[in-house]
Amino acid sequence: MDVHVTRSTLRGTARAPPSKSYTHRALLAAGYSDGATVESPLVSADTRATARAVTAFGGAVAPAGADGGAEAEPDLADALAVEGFGGRPVVPDDVIDCANSGTTMRLVTAAAALADGATVLTGDGSLRSRPQGPLLDALGDLGVRAESTRSNGQAPLVVAGPLAGGEVAIPGDVSSQYVTALLMAGAVTDEGVEVELTTELKSAPYVDITLELLADFGVEATPVDADGDPLDGAAGAAGFSVPGGQTYAPSGGTYAVPGDFSSISYLLGAGAVAADPGEAVRIEGARPSAQGDAAIVGIVEEMGAAVDWDREAGEIAVERADLTGVTVDVGDTPDLLPTIAALGAVADGDTRIENCEHVRYKETDRVSAMAEELGKMGAETTEEPDVLTVHGSESDLRGATVDGRGDHRIVMALSVAALAAEGTTTVRGAEHVDVSFPGFFDAMADLGMDVEREGAE
Repeated sequence: MDVHVTRSTLRGTARAPPSKSYTHRALLAAGYSDGATVESPLVSADTRATARAVTAFGGAVAPAGADGGAEAEPDLADALAVEGFGGRPVVPDDVIDCANSGTTMRLVTAAAALADGATVLTGDGSLRSRPQGPLLDALGDLGVRAESTRSNGQAPLVVAGPLAGGEVAIPGDVSSQYVTALLMAGAVTDEGVEVELTTELKSAPYVDITLELLADFGVEATPVDADGDPLDGAAGAAGFSVPGGQTYAPSGGTYAVPGDFSSISYLLGAGAVAADPGEAVRIEGARPSAQGDAAIVGIVEEMGAAVDWDREAGEIAVERADLTGVTVDVGDTPDLLPTIAALGAVADGDTRIENCEHVRYKETDRVSAMAEELGKMGAETTEEPDVLTVHGSESDLRGATVDGRGDHRIVMALSVAALAAEGTTTVRGAEHVDVSFPGFFDAMADLGMDVEREGAE
């Protein structure tokens, strides 16, 4: 699907979708349990992949209250009832297809290590190009057969357990999802798992999400410093400790997913560049949580926008402003890079996005993708291995045809930039918003975006 976005002004209220990161973890945690209900989940292409994996391991996922049994791919639902596999996944009858979901593949790879037999995992072309080697090496060190069929550290993967637990070392600067995978699986091993980080942990807030969710499911996992002393959060951790023999069981048998700040970033950015003068764009579903991407609120404020966040009500109001470039370190918030780059193309001065090399290993190389696609719209950028600088004062955004690169975050960020561009911008591959924000263009149209969809079913 292509979308055609014409320069627009916005007003009104939009609701943020539920968090994709929390939904993935909640579905798998419920799978590890004897059964639980996940309330307010994000049902998207990525989270359906995790639901399929839970089903493949002997569980089941269905809309809560649905008749006729559980379904592997539930439709949009206010709550999902998960029949768990009690911490002991069975060997799947077939290959697990993780589609385009890197989170699914990494979390499910560790879950597969618990099964007494071999599991095969694959995904689409993009996912089969993403690095899994450090997690495979870690599982191998724990006594599990964990291999890439092409011996290149990429899917398809073969994982054969069972995993008993133990001590393992793993880098922290490639993907925090490796740590999350080991912690979630380690809790139900016999021996537990002790994880030593061989490099500094990047994207630490995503591990904090995991720790918060594990606690809500009654599971203990502790970040530790170099001396083995416990820390309050993942930032600065030298490792993690998770005892074995634990049981996943949320209070009251339910877990509620919070709103997604990665998705909120596009709504917030859209308001900052295109709200009707004197009016505000309001965003509901923005209650505080462990999400590092909540940093976007402070970033937009620092760029000069008027932002009012009522944390208790979970509502953000943002007004349009003349933005100024800033310097942002995205080591812990890689998913914000596309949004910040789009805002930088509208702002005066330079926006320097630092510590971003790991952002090149997402659904696409998001550093190059934003530099190249914004360039088609008239933005000037300088790209270095670990830094992207957007020269807003030298940029004059105009309508163009840009490629979403099969990446939901690139599509949404370019659509935000299109709101401030002269004329009409065509964003190709816009259907990929289904990965994390299926209703994105509906929400934007309700706010006043002039958007036409071509090729939509």
